[in-house]
Amino acid sequence: MDVTVVHTADLGPDGRGELRDLLDLSYAGDFEPADWEHALGGMHALARDDDGTLVGHAALVARHLLHGGRALRAGYVEAVAVHPEHRRRGIAGAVMDPVERLARGGYDVGALGSSEMALSFYAARGWRLWRGPLFALTPSGIVETPDERGGIHVLPLDVPLDLDGDLTCDWRDGDVW
Repeated sequence: MDVTVVHTADLGPDGRGELRDLLDLSYAGDFEPADWEHALGGMHALARDDDGTLVGHAALVARHLLHGGRALRAGYVEAVAVHPEHRRRGIAGAVMDPVERLARGGYDVGALGSSEMALSFYAARGWRLWRGPLFALTPSGIVETPDERGGIHVLPLDVPLDLDGDLTCDWRDGDVW
C-alpha cells in the first residue's frame, strides 16, 4: 500500500472525482455536499493498493476553535474513509499517520468529529474525548451544540486544554462540527 499526501489544489478534476467516489461508497450514500466542501482546501492523505486503486483517505483542514479565552489554530480531520472491501487492514491508521504529523507540526490542536463506531480507534491513537460543553460561533451568535457531545475529539499538542471546559468551533455550512 502506498500513502501520498497532497493539497486539494494538486488533486485535479480526476483526483477529486476519484476521491468523491470513494467517499460516497465508504459512507454508503451518507456523504452530503456540505461534507464534501468541509473536506476540501487542505491536505489529503491518500492510500492506494498495489493496483493503484484509491482505498483510503483522510483530510486535514484549517479551522479555528475558541477555548480558554483564545482562538486556537486547529488542524481539523475530515472525511476519513476506507473502501468497504479493504477495511480492517490498517488503512485508516496509515492515512491518519501523516494527518496527525501535519497537525502536530502546524497547529495548536488537532480536532475531529467521530462516529460512534470509530471512538475506540481515535482513543487508541491518543485523541481525547472532549467532555465539556460544545458551541458554534454562528451568524446569530454563539450557540450551544449539545448533540455533538460524546463525538468531538482533540489531539492535545502544545496548548494546555481543559477537556471539561467550553469549546467553540467556527462557523461553516452543514454540520458545524
